[in-house]
Amino acid sequence: MRPALLLAPLLLTTTSTLAAPLAIDCGRLLDVKSGRLLEGMRVLVEGTKISTVQKQSEPLPAGARRIALSGATCLPGLIDMHVHLSGETAKQADAFRDALSLNPADAAYRSVAYAERTLLAGFTSVRDLGASDGLNVSLKRAIAAGHIPGPRLFTAGKSIATTGGHADPSNNLSQRYARGLGTPGPMEGVINGADEAAEAVRARYQEGADLIKITATGGVLSQAASGQNAQFTEAEIRAITSTARDYGFRVAAHAHGLEGIKRALRGGVDSIEHGTYMDDEAIALFKKNGAWYVPTISAGRFVADKSREPDYYSPLVRPKAAAIGPQIQSTFGRAYKAGVKIAFGTDAGVFPHGDNAREFAYMVEAGMPPLEAIRSATLAAAELLDQSQNLGRVEPGFSADLVAVNGDPLADIAVLQNMAFVMKDGVIYKSTQE
Repeated sequence: MRPALLLAPLLLTTTSTLAAPLAIDCGRLLDVKSGRLLEGMRVLVEGTKISTVQKQSEPLPAGARRIALSGATCLPGLIDMHVHLSGETAKQADAFRDALSLNPADAAYRSVAYAERTLLAGFTSVRDLGASDGLNVSLKRAIAAGHIPGPRLFTAGKSIATTGGHADPSNNLSQRYARGLGTPGPMEGVINGADEAAEAVRARYQEGADLIKITATGGVLSQAASGQNAQFTEAEIRAITSTARDYGFRVAAHAHGLEGIKRALRGGVDSIEHGTYMDDEAIALFKKNGAWYVPTISAGRFVADKSREPDYYSPLVRPKAAAIGPQIQSTFGRAYKAGVKIAFGTDAGVFPHGDNAREFAYMVEAGMPPLEAIRSATLAAAELLDQSQNLGRVEPGFSADLVAVNGDPLADIAVLQNMAFVMKDGVIYKSTQE
Protein backbone atom coordinates (compact mmCIF):
# COMPACT_ATOMS: atom_id res chain seq x y z
CA MET A 1 0.00 0.00 0.00
CA ARG A 2 1.33 3.43 -0.86
CA PRO A 3 2.22 5.79 2.01
CA ALA A 4 -0.32 8.44 2.84
CA LEU A 5 1.09 11.56 1.23
CA LEU A 6 -0.31 14.85 2.45
CA LEU A 7 -0.99 17.45 -0.19
CA ALA A 8 1.54 20.26 0.01
CA PRO A 9 -0.69 23.09 -1.28
CA LEU A 10 -3.35 22.34 1.34
CA LEU A 11 -0.77 22.22 4.11
CA LEU A 12 0.89 25.39 2.94
CA THR A 13 -2.45 27.12 3.34
CA THR A 14 -3.48 25.63 6.68
CA THR A 15 -0.08 25.89 8.35
CA SER A 16 0.03 29.63 7.87
CA THR A 17 -3.43 30.15 9.42
CA LEU A 18 -3.17 27.87 12.46
CA ALA A 19 -1.72 29.49 15.59
CA ALA A 20 -1.61 26.24 17.59
CA PRO A 21 1.81 24.56 17.77
CA LEU A 22 2.44 21.18 16.20
CA ALA A 23 3.80 18.51 18.56
CA ILE A 24 5.77 15.66 16.97
CA ASP A 25 6.39 12.78 19.36
CA CYS A 26 9.48 10.81 18.30
CA GLY A 27 10.27 7.33 19.56
CA ARG A 28 13.92 8.35 19.26
CA LEU A 29 15.53 11.63 18.25
CA LEU A 30 19.06 11.65 16.88
CA ASP A 31 21.01 14.57 18.34
CA VAL A 32 23.54 14.89 15.52
CA LYS A 33 25.72 17.23 17.56
CA SER A 34 26.25 14.89 20.53
CA GLY A 35 25.72 11.71 18.54
CA ARG A 36 23.17 10.40 21.05
CA LEU A 37 19.82 8.78 20.34
CA LEU A 38 17.38 10.39 22.77
CA GLU A 39 14.34 8.32 23.75
CA GLY A 40 10.77 9.62 23.96
CA MET A 41 11.35 13.17 22.71
CA ARG A 42 8.87 15.77 21.52
CA VAL A 43 9.57 18.46 18.91
CA LEU A 44 7.28 21.51 19.05
CA VAL A 45 6.90 23.49 15.84
CA GLU A 46 5.40 26.96 15.54
CA GLY A 47 5.09 28.28 12.01
CA THR A 48 8.28 27.51 10.11
CA LYS A 49 10.53 27.13 13.16
CA ILE A 50 11.22 24.64 15.93
CA SER A 51 10.16 26.27 19.19
CA THR A 52 10.97 23.60 21.78
CA VAL A 53 12.56 20.17 22.10
CA GLN A 54 11.44 18.36 25.25
CA LYS A 55 10.63 14.99 26.79
CA GLN A 56 7.22 13.53 25.97
CA SER A 57 6.55 13.28 29.71
CA GLU A 58 6.27 17.06 29.87
CA PRO A 59 2.78 18.59 29.47
CA LEU A 60 1.49 19.02 25.94
CA PRO A 61 0.87 22.73 25.17
CA ALA A 62 -2.79 23.70 25.10
CA GLY A 63 -4.33 23.28 21.69
CA ALA A 64 -1.30 21.59 20.20
CA ARG A 65 -1.85 19.18 17.33
CA ARG A 66 -0.01 15.93 18.02
CA ILE A 67 1.67 13.56 15.55
CA ALA A 68 2.82 10.25 16.99
CA LEU A 69 5.99 8.81 15.49
CA SER A 70 6.39 6.45 18.41
CA GLY A 71 8.24 3.69 16.57
CA ALA A 72 10.38 5.98 14.45
CA THR A 73 13.74 7.70 14.69
CA CYS A 74 13.61 11.43 13.96
CA LEU A 75 16.54 13.45 12.69
CA PRO A 76 17.14 16.78 10.94
CA GLY A 77 16.11 17.23 7.33
CA LEU A 78 18.95 15.98 5.14
CA ILE A 79 21.05 18.18 2.84
CA ASP A 80 22.50 17.10 -0.53
CA MET A 81 25.26 19.46 -1.62
CA HIS A 82 25.41 18.38 -5.28
CA VAL A 83 22.32 17.82 -7.41
CA HIS A 84 21.07 18.82 -10.86
CA LEU A 85 17.29 19.08 -10.66
CA SER A 86 16.82 20.30 -14.23
CA GLY A 87 17.64 16.93 -15.80
CA GLU A 88 18.01 13.21 -15.29
CA THR A 89 20.03 10.36 -16.76
CA ALA A 90 18.84 8.75 -20.00
CA LYS A 91 20.18 6.47 -22.70
CA GLN A 92 22.24 8.29 -25.29
CA ALA A 93 19.57 7.99 -28.00
CA ASP A 94 16.93 9.52 -25.73
CA ALA A 95 19.31 12.20 -24.47
CA PHE A 96 20.29 13.28 -27.99
CA ARG A 97 16.65 13.30 -29.13
CA ASP A 98 15.65 15.45 -26.16
CA ALA A 99 18.53 17.86 -26.79
CA LEU A 100 17.30 18.37 -30.35
CA SER A 101 13.56 18.49 -29.77
CA LEU A 102 12.75 19.80 -26.27
CA ASN A 103 12.41 23.42 -25.19
CA PRO A 104 13.59 24.83 -21.85
CA ALA A 105 9.97 24.74 -20.70
CA ASP A 106 9.91 20.96 -21.17
CA ALA A 107 12.90 20.61 -18.88
CA ALA A 108 11.27 22.96 -16.38
CA TYR A 109 8.13 20.81 -16.17
CA ARG A 110 10.20 17.68 -15.67
CA SER A 111 12.19 19.34 -12.91
CA VAL A 112 9.01 19.74 -10.84
CA ALA A 113 8.78 15.95 -10.44
CA TYR A 114 12.51 15.65 -9.73
CA ALA A 115 12.26 18.27 -6.97
CA GLU A 116 9.30 16.54 -5.32
CA ARG A 117 11.03 13.14 -5.44
CA THR A 118 14.08 14.63 -3.77
CA LEU A 119 12.03 16.19 -1.00
CA LEU A 120 10.05 12.99 -0.34
CA ALA A 121 13.37 11.15 -0.05
CA GLY A 122 14.09 13.27 3.03
CA PHE A 123 16.32 15.94 1.49
CA THR A 124 14.82 19.21 2.64
CA SER A 125 17.71 21.34 1.30
CA VAL A 126 19.95 20.88 -1.74
CA ARG A 127 22.66 22.71 -3.62
CA ASP A 128 21.92 22.67 -7.36
CA LEU A 129 25.25 22.96 -9.15
CA GLY A 130 24.42 24.01 -12.64
CA ALA A 131 21.67 24.36 -15.23
CA SER A 132 21.17 26.30 -18.44
CA ASP A 133 18.35 28.72 -19.30
CA GLY A 134 17.92 29.89 -15.70
CA LEU A 135 16.01 26.70 -14.87
CA ASN A 136 17.40 26.11 -11.39
CA VAL A 137 16.99 29.75 -10.39
CA SER A 138 13.34 29.71 -11.49
CA LEU A 139 12.79 26.38 -9.74
CA LYS A 140 14.23 27.83 -6.53
CA ARG A 141 11.82 30.76 -6.72
CA ALA A 142 8.79 28.55 -7.42
CA ILE A 143 9.57 26.31 -4.44
CA ALA A 144 10.26 29.25 -2.12
CA ALA A 145 6.94 30.85 -3.12
CA GLY A 146 5.07 27.62 -2.35
CA HIS A 147 3.91 27.04 -5.92
CA ILE A 148 5.44 23.54 -6.07
CA PRO A 149 6.81 21.12 -3.47
CA GLY A 150 10.55 20.68 -3.34
CA PRO A 151 13.65 21.09 -1.22
CA ARG A 152 15.06 24.45 -0.21
CA LEU A 153 17.35 25.34 -3.13
CA PHE A 154 20.75 26.99 -3.13
CA THR A 155 21.81 27.24 -6.74
CA ALA A 156 24.87 28.07 -8.81
CA GLY A 157 22.81 29.09 -11.84
CA LYS A 158 24.87 28.33 -14.95
CA SER A 159 28.18 26.54 -14.32
CA ILE A 160 31.24 28.44 -15.51
CA ALA A 161 33.53 26.74 -18.03
CA THR A 162 36.32 27.61 -20.44
CA THR A 163 35.83 27.31 -24.21
CA GLY A 164 35.38 23.63 -25.01
CA GLY A 165 35.24 22.80 -21.32
CA HIS A 166 32.91 20.51 -19.42
CA ALA A 167 30.07 23.09 -19.12
CA ASP A 168 30.44 24.75 -22.55
CA PRO A 169 26.97 24.29 -24.13
CA SER A 170 28.45 24.24 -27.65
CA ASN A 171 30.98 21.52 -26.86
CA ASN A 172 31.42 19.03 -29.74
CA LEU A 173 28.25 20.15 -31.54
CA SER A 174 27.90 20.04 -35.29
CA GLN A 175 28.69 23.45 -36.79
CA ARG A 176 25.11 23.85 -37.97
CA TYR A 177 23.88 23.66 -34.35
CA ALA A 178 26.81 25.50 -32.80
CA ARG A 179 26.15 28.47 -35.09
CA GLY A 180 22.67 28.73 -33.60
CA LEU A 181 24.19 29.20 -30.18
CA GLY A 182 26.59 31.85 -31.39
CA THR A 183 29.86 32.04 -29.48
CA PRO A 184 29.09 31.45 -25.80
CA GLY A 185 30.68 34.05 -23.54
CA PRO A 186 30.65 35.07 -19.88
CA MET A 187 26.87 35.65 -19.84
CA GLU A 188 26.46 31.99 -20.93
CA GLY A 189 29.10 30.87 -18.44
CA VAL A 190 32.00 30.40 -20.89
CA ILE A 191 35.22 32.34 -20.29
CA ASN A 192 38.77 32.80 -21.49
CA GLY A 193 41.08 34.85 -19.28
CA ALA A 194 40.79 36.54 -15.89
CA ASP A 195 38.65 39.50 -17.01
CA GLU A 196 36.00 37.25 -18.53
CA ALA A 197 36.14 35.03 -15.44
CA ALA A 198 35.21 37.98 -13.24
CA GLU A 199 32.47 38.98 -15.70
CA ALA A 200 30.96 35.48 -15.56
CA VAL A 201 30.73 35.67 -11.76
CA ARG A 202 28.91 38.98 -12.01
CA ALA A 203 26.58 37.45 -14.59
CA ARG A 204 25.66 34.72 -12.11
CA TYR A 205 24.84 37.40 -9.53
CA GLN A 206 22.65 39.07 -12.14
CA GLU A 207 21.07 35.69 -12.87
CA GLY A 208 20.02 35.22 -9.25
CA ALA A 209 22.48 32.51 -8.20
CA ASP A 210 23.51 31.79 -4.60
CA LEU A 211 27.02 30.46 -5.28
CA ILE A 212 29.47 29.83 -8.11
CA LYS A 213 30.28 26.49 -9.76
CA ILE A 214 33.25 26.05 -12.08
CA THR A 215 34.27 23.01 -14.11
CA ALA A 216 37.97 22.96 -13.30
CA THR A 217 38.59 19.75 -15.27
CA GLY A 218 36.97 17.68 -17.94
CA GLY A 219 33.95 15.61 -16.99
CA VAL A 220 32.49 12.19 -17.57
CA LEU A 221 29.23 12.98 -19.35
CA SER A 222 30.29 15.83 -21.63
CA GLN A 223 30.90 14.97 -25.26
CA ALA A 224 34.66 15.43 -25.08
CA ALA A 225 37.63 13.10 -25.08
CA SER A 226 39.11 13.82 -21.64
CA GLY A 227 37.36 13.50 -18.31
CA GLN A 228 40.22 14.84 -16.25
CA ASN A 229 42.32 17.44 -18.09
CA ALA A 230 42.80 20.79 -16.33
CA GLN A 231 40.60 23.40 -18.03
CA PHE A 232 41.26 26.64 -16.13
CA THR A 233 44.48 28.46 -15.43
CA GLU A 234 45.16 29.24 -11.81
CA ALA A 235 44.91 32.95 -12.64
CA GLU A 236 41.39 32.43 -14.03
CA ILE A 237 40.37 30.54 -10.90
CA ARG A 238 41.76 33.27 -8.66
CA ALA A 239 39.81 35.88 -10.62
CA ILE A 240 36.65 33.86 -10.02
CA THR A 241 37.20 33.31 -6.30
CA SER A 242 38.24 36.91 -5.58
CA THR A 243 35.24 38.31 -7.49
CA ALA A 244 32.95 35.75 -5.82
CA ARG A 245 34.03 37.04 -2.40
CA ASP A 246 32.89 40.53 -3.41
CA TYR A 247 29.39 39.15 -3.97
CA GLY A 248 29.26 36.87 -0.92
CA PHE A 249 29.52 33.72 -3.05
CA ARG A 250 31.24 30.48 -2.18
CA VAL A 251 32.87 28.63 -5.09
CA ALA A 252 32.44 24.93 -5.85
CA ALA A 253 34.79 23.28 -8.34
CA HIS A 254 33.96 20.18 -10.34
CA ALA A 255 37.34 18.43 -10.62
CA HIS A 256 38.39 14.87 -11.43
CA GLY A 257 42.00 15.22 -12.57
CA LEU A 258 44.87 15.88 -10.17
CA GLU A 259 46.29 19.04 -11.76
CA GLY A 260 42.85 20.67 -11.93
CA ILE A 261 42.17 19.76 -8.30
CA LYS A 262 45.42 21.37 -7.18
CA ARG A 263 44.91 24.51 -9.27
CA ALA A 264 41.40 24.90 -7.86
CA LEU A 265 42.58 24.47 -4.26
CA ARG A 266 45.51 26.84 -4.71
CA GLY A 267 43.11 29.27 -6.41
CA GLY A 268 40.90 29.45 -3.31
CA VAL A 269 37.77 27.43 -4.05
CA ASP A 270 35.58 26.38 -1.12
CA SER A 271 34.78 22.84 -2.24
CA ILE A 272 35.97 20.21 -4.68
CA GLU A 273 33.25 18.07 -6.23
CA HIS A 274 34.20 14.46 -7.14
CA GLY A 275 37.96 14.84 -6.53
CA THR A 276 38.62 11.50 -8.18
CA TYR A 277 42.38 11.52 -8.62
CA MET A 278 43.45 13.49 -5.54
CA ASP A 279 46.79 12.46 -4.04
CA ASP A 280 48.57 13.17 -0.75
CA GLU A 281 49.68 16.62 -1.92
CA ALA A 282 46.09 17.50 -2.82
CA ILE A 283 44.88 16.20 0.56
CA ALA A 284 47.45 18.47 2.25
CA LEU A 285 46.09 21.42 0.23
CA PHE A 286 42.53 20.59 1.33
CA LYS A 287 43.60 20.69 4.96
CA LYS A 288 45.83 23.75 4.61
CA ASN A 289 43.09 25.81 2.93
CA GLY A 290 40.14 24.44 4.94
CA ALA A 291 38.43 23.35 1.72
CA TRP A 292 35.60 20.84 1.65
CA TYR A 293 35.32 17.62 -0.31
CA VAL A 294 31.92 16.64 -1.80
CA PRO A 295 32.47 13.05 -3.03
CA THR A 296 29.43 12.03 -5.18
CA ILE A 297 30.10 8.28 -4.87
CA SER A 298 26.59 7.49 -6.12
CA ALA A 299 27.27 9.13 -9.48
CA GLY A 300 30.56 7.26 -9.79
CA ARG A 301 28.95 3.92 -9.07
CA PHE A 302 26.09 4.59 -11.49
CA VAL A 303 28.22 5.63 -14.46
CA ALA A 304 30.61 2.73 -13.87
CA ASP A 305 27.69 0.30 -13.99
CA LYS A 306 26.16 1.91 -17.08
CA SER A 307 29.49 1.96 -18.91
CA ARG A 308 29.10 -1.79 -19.29
CA GLU A 309 25.89 -1.31 -21.29
CA PRO A 310 26.93 -0.66 -24.90
CA ASP A 311 23.96 1.56 -25.76
CA TYR A 312 23.66 3.70 -22.62
CA TYR A 313 26.47 6.21 -23.17
CA SER A 314 28.09 7.51 -26.36
CA PRO A 315 31.47 6.16 -27.50
CA LEU A 316 33.12 9.34 -26.14
CA VAL A 317 31.54 8.99 -22.70
CA ARG A 318 31.76 5.23 -22.14
CA PRO A 319 35.53 4.91 -21.56
CA LYS A 320 35.52 7.93 -19.23
CA ALA A 321 32.68 6.44 -17.18
CA ALA A 322 34.52 3.12 -16.96
CA ALA A 323 37.79 4.74 -15.86
CA ILE A 324 36.61 7.49 -13.50
CA GLY A 325 33.41 6.10 -11.97
CA PRO A 326 34.94 3.21 -9.99
CA GLN A 327 37.64 5.43 -8.45
CA ILE A 328 35.52 7.84 -6.41
CA GLN A 329 34.55 5.54 -3.53
CA SER A 330 38.15 4.58 -2.73
CA THR A 331 39.23 8.23 -3.04
CA PHE A 332 36.53 9.14 -0.53
CA GLY A 333 37.80 6.49 1.88
CA ARG A 334 41.36 7.86 1.73
CA ALA A 335 40.19 11.46 2.13
CA TYR A 336 38.06 10.60 5.17
CA LYS A 337 40.88 8.71 6.88
CA ALA A 338 43.24 11.63 6.20
CA GLY A 339 40.91 14.10 7.93
CA VAL A 340 39.61 16.08 4.94
CA LYS A 341 36.37 17.94 5.70
CA ILE A 342 33.53 16.13 3.91
CA ALA A 343 30.05 17.35 3.02
CA PHE A 344 27.42 14.99 1.63
CA GLY A 345 26.74 15.23 -2.10
CA THR A 346 25.53 12.79 -4.73
CA ASP A 347 25.35 14.42 -8.20
CA ALA A 348 21.72 13.30 -8.46
CA GLY A 349 20.55 13.72 -12.03
CA VAL A 350 23.52 11.65 -13.20
CA PHE A 351 21.44 8.88 -11.57
CA PRO A 352 17.67 9.02 -10.87
CA HIS A 353 16.46 11.69 -8.47
CA GLY A 354 15.08 10.37 -5.20
CA ASP A 355 17.83 7.75 -4.77
CA ASN A 356 20.10 10.24 -2.98
CA ALA A 357 20.18 8.34 0.33
CA ARG A 358 22.06 5.42 -1.22
CA GLU A 359 25.15 7.60 -0.83
CA PHE A 360 25.09 6.96 2.93
CA ALA A 361 25.57 3.23 2.44
CA TYR A 362 28.47 3.82 0.03
CA MET A 363 30.13 6.15 2.53
CA VAL A 364 29.81 3.62 5.34
CA GLU A 365 31.04 0.85 3.04
CA ALA A 366 34.18 2.95 2.42
CA GLY A 367 34.94 3.34 6.12
CA MET A 368 32.95 6.31 7.46
CA PRO A 369 30.88 5.50 10.59
CA PRO A 370 27.11 5.96 10.18
CA LEU A 371 26.98 8.93 12.57
CA GLU A 372 29.69 10.75 10.62
CA ALA A 373 27.88 10.06 7.34
CA ILE A 374 24.69 11.58 8.79
CA ARG A 375 26.65 14.56 10.13
CA SER A 376 28.06 15.13 6.63
CA ALA A 377 24.46 15.65 5.42
CA THR A 378 23.44 17.82 8.36
CA LEU A 379 26.06 19.68 10.43
CA ALA A 380 28.81 19.70 7.77
CA ALA A 381 26.54 20.54 4.85
CA ALA A 382 24.91 23.37 6.82
CA GLU A 383 28.36 24.79 7.59
CA LEU A 384 29.39 24.76 3.93
CA LEU A 385 26.08 26.48 3.08
CA ASP A 386 26.72 29.12 5.78
CA GLN A 387 23.46 27.95 7.36
CA SER A 388 24.78 26.54 10.65
CA GLN A 389 22.34 28.66 12.67
CA ASN A 390 19.32 27.60 10.64
CA LEU A 391 19.74 24.11 9.17
CA GLY A 392 21.16 20.72 10.11
CA ARG A 393 19.97 20.40 13.71
CA VAL A 394 16.73 19.82 15.60
CA GLU A 395 16.98 22.71 18.05
CA PRO A 396 14.86 25.74 19.03
CA GLY A 397 15.11 28.54 16.49
CA PHE A 398 16.12 26.26 13.62
CA SER A 399 13.99 25.70 10.53
CA ALA A 400 11.34 23.07 11.16
CA ASP A 401 12.95 20.50 8.87
CA LEU A 402 12.42 17.04 10.34
CA VAL A 403 12.48 13.55 8.85
CA ALA A 404 11.83 10.15 10.39
CA VAL A 405 12.61 6.53 9.54
CA ASN A 406 11.48 3.23 10.96
CA GLY A 407 14.58 1.75 12.53
CA ASP A 408 17.91 2.93 13.84
CA PRO A 409 20.14 4.59 11.19
CA LEU A 410 23.17 4.25 13.45
CA ALA A 411 22.74 0.46 13.37
CA ASP A 412 21.57 0.21 9.75
CA ILE A 413 22.30 3.25 7.59
CA ALA A 414 20.16 1.80 4.78
CA VAL A 415 16.95 2.71 6.64
CA LEU A 416 17.53 6.28 5.43
CA GLN A 417 16.50 5.08 1.98
CA ASN A 418 12.89 4.68 3.15
CA MET A 419 11.49 7.83 4.73
CA ALA A 420 8.38 7.50 6.88
CA PHE A 421 7.94 11.23 7.54
CA VAL A 422 9.16 14.42 5.89
CA MET A 423 8.60 17.98 7.12
CA LYS A 424 10.13 21.15 5.69
CA ASP A 425 9.55 24.59 7.20
CA GLY A 426 6.78 23.17 9.39
CA VAL A 427 4.87 21.69 6.45
CA ILE A 428 4.35 17.90 6.34
CA TYR A 429 4.93 16.52 2.86
CA LYS A 430 5.00 12.81 3.67
CA SER A 431 3.65 10.69 6.48
CA THR A 432 2.99 6.98 6.72
CA GLN A 433 1.07 7.52 9.95
CA GLU A 434 -2.67 7.00 9.83
